[in-house]
Amino acid sequence: MIQDNHSLTMNFILIGFMDHPDLKALLFAVFFVIYLITMVGNLVLVVLISTEHRLHTPMYIFLGNLALMDACCSSAITPKMLQNFFSEDRMISLHECMVQFYMLCLAETVDCFSLAAMAYDRYVAICRPLQYHTMMSKQLCIRMIIGAYIAGNLQSMVHIGLLFRLTFCGSHQINHFFCDVLPLYRLSCTDPYINKLMIFILSGSIQVSTITVVLISYLFILYTIFKMKSEEGKGKGLYTCASHFLSISIFYGSLLFMYVRPTSVKKGDNEIPVAIFYTMIVPLLNPFIYSLRNKEIINAMKKLMKGKLRTF
Repeated sequence: MIQDNHSLTMNFILIGFMDHPDLKALLFAVFFVIYLITMVGNLVLVVLISTEHRLHTPMYIFLGNLALMDACCSSAITPKMLQNFFSEDRMISLHECMVQFYMLCLAETVDCFSLAAMAYDRYVAICRPLQYHTMMSKQLCIRMIIGAYIAGNLQSMVHIGLLFRLTFCGSHQINHFFCDVLPLYRLSCTDPYINKLMIFILSGSIQVSTITVVLISYLFILYTIFKMKSEEGKGKGLYTCASHFLSISIFYGSLLFMYVRPTSVKKGDNEIPVAIFYTMIVPLLNPFIYSLRNKEIINAMKKLMKGKLRTF
């Protein structure tokens, strides 16, 4: 009996969206289209930034990493969710759970640091233009990216490692559409206090520190914009800030609501709508928010399309 109680359950059942079986075909179609657009938009952005020499600047390098992580996050979660719409057992193994959460945690951590780096880059470009090449050197850009990936991998490994201290001897049903750690904590027969504390400390510190950088950067940017004499310049600057800040607000707001609020482990009813925002909607919107009115991205796209047409 003691051995059974301390043995890890190797399979779980994802029951997300099972409350609406009559809508499964519609939901499958909607999420499949979202996934397809997300992958195409983000991967095209990665290809453009990596192949177009004029886009090899800090801002676009950060944007390329953001797009890459959004594509990885969607690929780790959405295919399994789509499969489960028409699966009879909806099973997911513990190892698949760990892979899903590892990729999610890595992607969201890198996104946090990428958004902070992009905000700082815009601050330097708008508020300190004469010092831009000194303050945003290639070496600093590379160090920021490497640091973001190191932080993402370290945080993921900590949370995955702490899962091994838990035992699952009761219900196998996860009330979610992917294998997040918060629903797993509710199924654990072991007190997940340490796991929850580490999520609060690590995720909270990363989110609060990067949010601080973003807010301070945009406050200085707005101050500089309002000091401009040109009304056209003010309009363009405000439009850019509003678009970026919308994406940042959705991303950070959903993450803070999910992982940092103290009651997030006890209440699971509202996790699915919030999770949809940061795993599907934000990766879907980012390529459009950051490139739709960006002339350099549009020109690179036209150049790529002309090159493709010549090959035929």
